[in-house]
Amino acid sequence: MNINATFEKLHTMRLNGFAQAYRELTENALEKNFSLDELIAHLIEAEYENRYNKKLKRLITQARFKQQASFEQINFHQPRGMDKNMLLRLQQGDWIKKSKDLIITGPTGVGKSFIACALGFQACSQELKTIYYTANKLLDRMTLAKADGSYFEFMDKLAKTKLLIIDDFGLKQIDHKQCNMLLDLVDERHGSSSTIITSQLPVKAWFDCFKEPTIADAILDRLTNGSYRIELQGESMRKFRKEQ
Repeated sequence: MNINATFEKLHTMRLNGFAQAYRELTENALEKNFSLDELIAHLIEAEYENRYNKKLKRLITQARFKQQASFEQINFHQPRGMDKNMLLRLQQGDWIKKSKDLIITGPTGVGKSFIACALGFQACSQELKTIYYTANKLLDRMTLAKADGSYFEFMDKLAKTKLLIIDDFGLKQIDHKQCNMLLDLVDERHGSSSTIITSQLPVKAWFDCFKEPTIADAILDRLTNGSYRIELQGESMRKFRKEQ
C-alpha cells in the first residue's frame, strides 16, 4: 500500500485530522496496539476534533469579542452580588437553546462586559453563532446599512445569530429612526434567538433612553419579560486589580 498516496487522498478530501492521526499511527506502528474498532474510533475522533477546533476558531473570529474571557477567570470572591450557581447554570447554555434573554446591569468596571464575553465564548464552544457589539456601534451599523441598501441583509444576518451581545446599552439616547430599527431587530429575534444586554443603568431607567415612547414600550416588553437578570454591585474590578 502506498501510504503517501493515501495521505494525499485524505488531504484532497479535506480529512486533515484523519490524515494527521493516520500519519502518527504509521510512524509509531510498533508502539500502538489498536484493535480495528479502536483504530477506526481513534481516526474518527481525530477528524472530529480537527473540524471542531477549526469551527470554534471561526466562530470566535466572527463574534469579534471585546476581550478574551472565560468562567475560570471570574473572581467570585469579590462581593459583587453575583449568584455563582446561576452563572454556572447559564454557562451550560440551555437558556440560549430555549431562546431566553439575559440582562446584566451594574456600575462601570464591575465585570458586566467580561461576564457577557465569557458567556459568548462558551456559546461558541457549543457551536452557537455569536456576535458582539457595543450598543452605539450596533445602532451606527444599522443606520449605515439603511443608508447603503444593505439593511435587510444585515438584519437577516443578526436574525440568524443565535446569541447577540449588546454591550453598554443606554450611553446615549436612541433617536426616532434608530428606535424603529431596534424594534425591527428585536421582533426578528424574539422567541427564536437569545440576546445579552449589559448596561450601567437599571432596567427601570431604560425607557428614558428612547425618543419614541410607544416603540420603547414594545422593545422593552420583548426584551425584559421573562429574561434572566444579573444585577452587579460594588467597586470597579479595575481598582481591585491595581491594588493587587
